[in-house]
Parts: sequence; structure tokens; C-alpha cells
Amino acid sequence: MTMHPSDGPLLQVSNVNIEYRTRERQVRATHDVSFDVWPGDRFILLGPSGCGKSSLLKAAGGFLTPRSGQLSLAGSVITSPGPERMMVFQEFDQLPPWKTVLENVMFPLLASRKASRAEAKETALHFLHKVGLAEFADVMPHMLSGGMKQRVAIARALAMKPRMLLMDEPFAALDALTRRTMQEELLALWEEERFTLLFVTHSIEEALVVGSRILVLSPHPGRVRAEINCHQFGLNDFGSEAFQHAARHIHDLLFPTNGASPSPSSGEETAYVAATVHPS
Repeated sequence: MTMHPSDGPLLQVSNVNIEYRTRERQVRATHDVSFDVWPGDRFILLGPSGCGKSSLLKAAGGFLTPRSGQLSLAGSVITSPGPERMMVFQEFDQLPPWKTVLENVMFPLLASRKASRAEAKETALHFLHKVGLAEFADVMPHMLSGGMKQRVAIARALAMKPRMLLMDEPFAALDALTRRTMQEELLALWEEERFTLLFVTHSIEEALVVGSRILVLSPHPGRVRAEINCHQFGLNDFGSEAFQHAARHIHDLLFPTNGASPSPSSGEETAYVAATVHPS
């Protein structure tokens, strides 16, 4: 069933605290984080290393249980991974090397018994075509470039027709040109498929162009600094004054001068970006 905005948020994150243990001590990754992701959102978790954004993504995927608080998908508490939430990681070795490109994309469809072999092959080829790799269907992963491997991983995830696509800095290890191409292709896929996206990045510029909304998280432990609407920006807006102003504003939220708590100044919010700023 397709959810509509009137049905409420698809993902609800409520007062989530995530902790993990090192050899020396217990470390809090996030502190009391709450946000909603609506159907069709391109929702970005943005913050510096160690702010808990990847931990939040893993919790949304059901791979990590928060110390306190709750994550719900369409009203049901998330307790484990599920095929309605597919994940794409940064690492290029997320594809089993003994399977061809086609077999990699077919695998989750067959493993979850969502499709027969013939249906899985048809669906896999459809999404390989969407990412421009249909002609590489019989190739082994080690023969692909990093960007091509990420395209396969995205095709594999979308072939499951998930309610939410979870992406953990998927383009961070790519060179600048390939990264821009992948951003373009992801946005083109979203225009066609209108999936809900939860996307982790530490790049302010990537957040502004890929996202429709950005959750800005403070340095460790991650607290919500602001939630910003950025749907008006695209890949052709990098040089615009509004884009640069928005990027500076987010930078100031992440790294307030002299350690001061960020707060919106009067008249600072304009038509280019609407932000709700939370106290530290």
C-alpha cells in the first residue's frame, strides 16, 4: 500500500538515545534525537564524524537497538531488519563476489521469496537498465569500478521496492566527478520511483542538493541542532548566492563561533531555506 502524506509520517524517531561500548567506557552516540520522515522525503542526516548519524541509520534499518527511545515504521515499532527497508553502504565490497551483477540484484528477491526466478530476473534487469548497467548483467563485481558497484547496490535495493531506501555515505569514497554523476542518477531515479530516502552524509553541499529536508546534528554526542527545508536546491545551484548562504548557515549551526549555542537571528530565515533551530 502506498502511503500518502495525510496518513502521517512513514518513519518516526522519538527521543532516541544510542550508546555503544569501547574497551574503556560506554559512549553515547546520540542524545534524545527525534524527527519524522514522510513518504517521498529525501531526508538527510548531516553532521560531523561521531555525531551518531550512521547509528541512527542502522537503528532505522533494525540493525541496532537504541538504549532508550523508539523508532517506528508506519506506526509499527522497528525491532529487526526487514525487506521494506533496504540499505546501501559506503563500502564497495557489499556485493558477493561470486555472483554476477544480475545474480546480485536478483538475490534479495529470491531470498525473501518475493518473486519467482523469472520475475526476479525481469525486475533485476529493469533496475539495472535504470542505473545504466543492463549490458554488465553477466559481469562479476571485481570487474566493475567503484561507481558501477554502487549503481548495482542501488539497483539491488530498489528492485525490492522498499518503503524506505537507507544510504550510509554511499558516494563518499568516490572521486568528485563520479560522485556528482551518482548524485544526478540518484535524483533521476527518485523522480521516477518516488521512494522515501534516508541518507547520511557529512558534506553540507551534498546534503543541500540530494535532500529535500536536512536534520543537522551536533558534534558528539549527536543532538538535533536544526531541521532545514532544502527541496528548492538542485545540482545546478552550487554557485548561486542562495545556495552558498544556506551552506554557510548550516556550517554555523554545526560549528558555532566561540562555542556559542546556535540561534536564528531576526530576519535570517528567508525564502531560500526554512529552518527550525533546536537549543543545544
